[in-house]
Amino acid sequence: MAKLIYTTIASLDGYVADASGNFDWAAPDDEVHAFINDLERPIGTYLYGRRMYETMVAWEHAETFADQRPVMQDYARIWKSEEKIVYSRTLANVSSARTRIERELDAEAVRRLKATSQRDISVGGPELAAQAIGAGLVDECGLFLTPVIVGAGTRALPANVRVMLMLLAERRFGSGVVYVRYRIVH
Repeated sequence: MAKLIYTTIASLDGYVADASGNFDWAAPDDEVHAFINDLERPIGTYLYGRRMYETMVAWEHAETFADQRPVMQDYARIWKSEEKIVYSRTLANVSSARTRIERELDAEAVRRLKATSQRDISVGGPELAAQAIGAGLVDECGLFLTPVIVGAGTRALPANVRVMLMLLAERRFGSGVVYVRYRIVH
């Protein structure tokens, strides 16, 4: 059975974007990016909310990036090779291969996907992740805590649920970023 994993980059005070929607402080350096790439290799399907998809779809054409670092091109290959499901009531079509739209998160459909998938599944975007955590679908949560405090913005984790966590892994990076990975205790 596949695991559903939520991984995100967050400020130390728990936001994925500041109050104006800015997240430029979250750009990973090569060391962190290479680690993220290794975490993503086992993923077979990405579940995205519309806004996260609209951010991530740039990887479909990473060959056009001004920054052609090998770590970025490696991530582009990983991202493009896997299935993507975008949950949106407003998105009319997608602009990436191997991608389909669902109008809402169906907990039973995600449970079936977990039961039948050979590879793990990633949920991306804090709003969709909050729905999945609230529905008891998420098995693991990983946070890349960035050494910045932004004060307000879009929360990385939901405010309206309570779950117990068990620490699985931690890692410190030269940039001051700290990665923590937890299993959600159901």
